[in-house]
Amino acid sequence: MIRGQKRLNGEIEVHGSKNSALPILAASALVNGVSEIHNCPRLSDVDAAIRILEHLGCKVARDGHTVTVDSTSMHAFDIPDDLMREMRSSVVFLGAILGRTGQARLSTPGGCEIGLRPIDLHISAMEQLGAVLTEGASRLTFTAPQGLTGARITLTFPSVGATENIIIAAATAKGRTVLTNAAREPEISDLADFLNGCGAHIHGAGDSTVTIDGTPHLTGTTHTVIPDRIAASTYLLAAAMTQGRICVREIVPAHLGALLPVLTESGCDITVSGRWICLSAPPRLRRVKMTRTMPYPGFPTDVQAPLSAMLTIADGTSVIVENIFESRYKHAAELLRFGAKISVEGRMEVIEGVPYLTGTQTVAPDLRGGFALILAGLAARGETTVRGVEHIDRGYEAPELILQSLGADVKRIMENGTAEQRNSESAAAPQGSAPTDESHAVAVTPVDESHADAVAAADESHADTSADTPAHDA
Repeated sequence: MIRGQKRLNGEIEVHGSKNSALPILAASALVNGVSEIHNCPRLSDVDAAIRILEHLGCKVARDGHTVTVDSTSMHAFDIPDDLMREMRSSVVFLGAILGRTGQARLSTPGGCEIGLRPIDLHISAMEQLGAVLTEGASRLTFTAPQGLTGARITLTFPSVGATENIIIAAATAKGRTVLTNAAREPEISDLADFLNGCGAHIHGAGDSTVTIDGTPHLTGTTHTVIPDRIAASTYLLAAAMTQGRICVREIVPAHLGALLPVLTESGCDITVSGRWICLSAPPRLRRVKMTRTMPYPGFPTDVQAPLSAMLTIADGTSVIVENIFESRYKHAAELLRFGAKISVEGRMEVIEGVPYLTGTQTVAPDLRGGFALILAGLAARGETTVRGVEHIDRGYEAPELILQSLGADVKRIMENGTAEQRNSESAAAPQGSAPTDESHAVAVTPVDESHADAVAAADESHADTSADTPAHDA
């Protein structure tokens, strides 16, 4: 439950990057040894990756945000359909399994329905590395009985998943692999850092050309996952949308380089200091004329839906062009239920800001679109119910707890209306404790006091807390 129209204020620290943890967990299957991965977020997608590792024969132990993978006993080379369908990024296990066992069998990956994500680039790359593909009964079987061999590979699009798969597979291939037009996301560099710690020889990760000199054996290592730039971006947008003022600590500001100018254009005051980003929102947001999602370092597609939610109450007309996925505007229809004015044509979304949103009943269409509805509920007048939050649990760890810490009165409820009790300890509970059932919902309830009263209270909170932040000290 959220008592809405309250300004979010305070400091938070986001969890480890989902988009970094998943390929690192996959890469741990390539290693013949024990890998200790710190700052690994408690997400249902991470739980799915752990189940895949266990199916492959790895021994996995979890202690809070540390996951230990012992892959010495790995023996299987297939991923069952039910595990493949749990998350879209499950295909990243292809390179690790093939590199470790010389064969791999899998089906089409699942996850959010945000448009086609063909794995042609993955298949082509594995074939260039020497794998032979056999198709049949909706299953893909790859074999490389003599092992993989380095090659020169040029991607037609800087796909993050394909880049990760190639780097992982080439790490133990014979000879040198040169990958051109590689994805440049920070998560690629993090994966390379993990593999290099295991004894790989990867150079240029984070640039458009990556060179991998294969080494026959990799050993375990200890690695800390980078902070989640998408989660940090989402909470900054939540503060902007609620006229709030927050600081996100222990983040890498450069990873949010494409978002910060957008927030500034909307009228937010942004302060960056070391590993902090602080945001102070204006009483009324301004429009953002044009935003185009692009591969890193461009504006991230994963932040497009939360940005859409923020712009629904900005003054003026904003335009977003989605260049990565063709079906990533499913949240738009749900935002219309709040009274937003949005029109979508092809890859373009036109948003005409309204003075306020009104609460409604809605359903999360996917991971990022689902959180966009939470943002709309935080700013809306009246009661909002967001169902289908199992999508949100795939990428945000205990979001209700973080929102509570910022002053929102939030609690997750069950279908029967009873509250589900979670606290900071529950976020670090044993694997499988994170609620992912479809019966969960987040409800947003109207405030008793006027919005003006809430704003005044938030102003007092600013005076109490702002002096403590390193950004203000700087």
